[in-house]
Amino acid sequence: MSIPETAAPAQATSPANTVQSDAGTGASSAVEQRLAELGLTLPEVAAPVAAYVPAVISGNHVYTSGQLPFINGKLEATGKVSPGTEGTSDESTVSPEAAKRYAEVCAVNALAAVKSVIGDLDRITRIVKVVGFVSSDPSFTGQPGVINGASELLGKVLGDAGQHARSAVGVSVLPLDSPVEVELIAEFA
Repeated sequence: MSIPETAAPAQATSPANTVQSDAGTGASSAVEQRLAELGLTLPEVAAPVAAYVPAVISGNHVYTSGQLPFINGKLEATGKVSPGTEGTSDESTVSPEAAKRYAEVCAVNALAAVKSVIGDLDRITRIVKVVGFVSSDPSFTGQPGVINGASELLGKVLGDAGQHARSAVGVSVLPLDSPVEVELIAEFA
């Protein structure tokens, strides 16, 4: 999976770097093959940071918990998304462009959570809903553009089944000071 650049110089990484995991070795489904064509691999499911599970099944739907942009088990950036180089405080900031790439990471992590409970991503018949949270500097109003990272990725790997209803919400802070969090509801057969 490509690692987004962040606005904080100490946290900047090259987008040319890729993340490899055992879960992504030998893509076993058409969805995973499309991820591989995009240079992305399905990671291991992130361990919960509190008292919950990554995903649950109810009927023919999978509900994921909010997924943070963990790459190889590490949160690569922290801080608020800000349109400028500085936020309204001394907190670290993340550019909208980097946050959009982190939303993509969140979507890949959500797909890993879905796979953990249904076994094969090709069973997905529709992404029903995506909810994205953006830790926002008070001057930032571009939350929909940030969450487009998740929406666009789902469309690329699932085609028409990736088209979904969505909410993009600005919040004052997210767990672990993450810049973005994404959850989804997927229908499966």
